[in-house]
Amino acid sequence: MFSIIYTPTEGDAIQNFSRIFRQPEGCFLNIFDRDRVYDNLAQWGTADDIDYIVVTDGEEILGIGDQGVGGILISVAKLVITTICAGIHPARTLPVVLDCGTDNHQLLNDELYLGIRRPRIRGQEYEEFVDNFVQSARKLYPKAYIHFEDLGLSNARRILDKYSQQIPCFNDDVQGTGCITLAAIMAGLHVSNLDLKDMRMVVFGSGSAGTGIADQVQDAIATESGKSEEEAAKQIWCVDKPGVLLKSQGENLTPGQHPFARDDSEWQGKDHKSLLSIVKEVRPHVMIGTSTKPKTFTEQVVKEMAKHVDRPIIMPLSNPTRLHEADPKDIYEWTGGRALIATGSPFPPVKYEGKEYVVAECNNSCAFPGIGLGMVLSRSRLLTKTLLVAAVKALAAQAPALKDPDKGLVPDVTDVREISVHVAKAVIKAAVHEGLATEEGVPEDDAELDEWVREQMWDPKYRPLVKVEKEGATSMAKGEAGIGGTKREAR
Repeated sequence: MFSIIYTPTEGDAIQNFSRIFRQPEGCFLNIFDRDRVYDNLAQWGTADDIDYIVVTDGEEILGIGDQGVGGILISVAKLVITTICAGIHPARTLPVVLDCGTDNHQLLNDELYLGIRRPRIRGQEYEEFVDNFVQSARKLYPKAYIHFEDLGLSNARRILDKYSQQIPCFNDDVQGTGCITLAAIMAGLHVSNLDLKDMRMVVFGSGSAGTGIADQVQDAIATESGKSEEEAAKQIWCVDKPGVLLKSQGENLTPGQHPFARDDSEWQGKDHKSLLSIVKEVRPHVMIGTSTKPKTFTEQVVKEMAKHVDRPIIMPLSNPTRLHEADPKDIYEWTGGRALIATGSPFPPVKYEGKEYVVAECNNSCAFPGIGLGMVLSRSRLLTKTLLVAAVKALAAQAPALKDPDKGLVPDVTDVREISVHVAKAVIKAAVHEGLATEEGVPEDDAELDEWVREQMWDPKYRPLVKVEKEGATSMAKGEAGIGGTKREAR
């Protein structure tokens, strides 16, 4: 089902949006009609009608890049997932696209393209457009939770940082990937009998996903150990095209990369560009791949890591499968079955020396729907780091590997509605504890809270149909069946 409503089918639909368009789905906002943003949003209901908004500008869609106005379908797909996975009522959601133009030359030259046919507008004009949307949405739908999706690399983290201290909002590319990956790491550390405060981690690929993972791990280390964020960041080595991120790279670093840039003196006279050399120097317990560079976790790199760590935690997360940094089967062989693995796409179980190992999939759908459900039900004023760490702990607690180390580091997506209940409860409890929840009457007892959450999850249950004869049917039913009224002869 996921492969139909989401990637890869959804990616194909987005790329062909203007060619298969039949009727509008969601709210289309145009950067050249900024004066109409409020009025266009107002068409979707009253202040109490909308719980969850997903908004995109279509710049970085599903690994297929800039899709312009076709990005509306990613907003639709994400909301479908929140309904399936966490019971968010579909009639209380709103998909939005911010049409700012596109840098996709294929779309610019396509006469059928439905969006603005000009290069992307950036800078102050873009900032004002986004702010106009946020302020209008908050005024019209003050209880709504805003989920930013697939914004460009230069905007995703910056916009999240700007609004996360003002409104209840979330970015799945930055925070969702980080949450599910951190949950897998926590489960792996439990199996390895290692504390988070002692872990060393290399992130290979420091775009929005990689730095988002680093953020979540940093926050968790700081929260769990009492260390400052600066001290926690020293346990993380982020690597990108120039190699290990260094402070001397200055303006070439994105806002998300800056906190993880190392002092140049640490790498003076050392090779900070080769992944093998970095692994030799750092001796990481955890290695994350978000580079989209296939086969970069080579046999030599993996074996070097395994020399220094009893249970290496290795996560090739790049999507789609052809871009994975390594195949799980190879990793198990190179580590003698000692590796703990999670991937970004589904892989079948691996058999090695008579044992079968389950390869966990770090699927964001196990994280963001439950977090959203908790935010909607608690009406939390903000989504803070404390709430996210609580969600991650609840997610990690469901990992099959806690009972059997040969099982998955994160729960399977087939159990996602049950998982979402646990995640939502953790978010709600944390929101109440932090004084952020504005919903009244939230149960304090765990069993009562469980029932309270489940009762408010939407289920697609159809009313039973009962056949009645014409004489017993209501006038409305007769009208719908085309058998109402009295026939009269034509004059």
